[in-house]
Amino acid sequence: MKELYKESVNREGFAIPYYEIPYEKFFQFGLSVDCVVFGYHENKLKVLLIKRGAKPYLGKWALPGDLVYPNENIESAANRVLRDLTEIDSLFLEQTKTYGQVDRHPAGRVITTGFYAIIDIAKHDPHAAAWADGIYWVDADNIPQLAFDHNQILTDALRILREQVGKQPVGFELLPSKFTLGELQALYEGLLGVSFDKANFRKRMLSMDVLIDCDEYQKNVPHRPGKLYSFDLKRYSELKSKGSNFEI
Repeated sequence: MKELYKESVNREGFAIPYYEIPYEKFFQFGLSVDCVVFGYHENKLKVLLIKRGAKPYLGKWALPGDLVYPNENIESAANRVLRDLTEIDSLFLEQTKTYGQVDRHPAGRVITTGFYAIIDIAKHDPHAAAWADGIYWVDADNIPQLAFDHNQILTDALRILREQVGKQPVGFELLPSKFTLGELQALYEGLLGVSFDKANFRKRMLSMDVLIDCDEYQKNVPHRPGKLYSFDLKRYSELKSKGSNFEI
């Protein structure tokens, strides 16, 4: 769309742009949602991708995403699209950014909103549905070229996730209810893509005062049993309300 405008000046001397575009043109944009679903498995961060079974980008890798219905809000659309394409339902999705490049969709002007979620792969069994031809868990550090601007949407979601993980306890739902500090460290290293000094990591996590010592040790393991802990959500909520620092 060619954007034409003239400028006028109000009484205060400020420029006032007005557009020579028919008013109804502003109601001809498409709206979509794209979902980045992170999973954690074997100490690696994974991303859920689909193979597109529809044009455009037929047969290409992509994030689960689709257009928003005229009668639904953004959050409902994100959950509905994820359910339609992967049969995963009732996830807590967090909004990331909005993408509005004029040429991001070959069919016309489509603005999309990104969402992300992090799930325990063992607790979900996604299946390709609707127009998705396949569904795959792919290592976050080995992402192929994706359709549309989905690589950028994924990159931004990963950055936001890692910023959040680095500042507050995130991802405890991916661990058993009772876990060792070694398992916790492996989780953080997998989510953040970094390595921590063992002694410093343990000292920092224990100093946060959000772990409960279960007074138990692992059983039936082929190595020295580790002490078990659990996450104290109530204590974490109390400390967070007081402005405590949880940065790793």
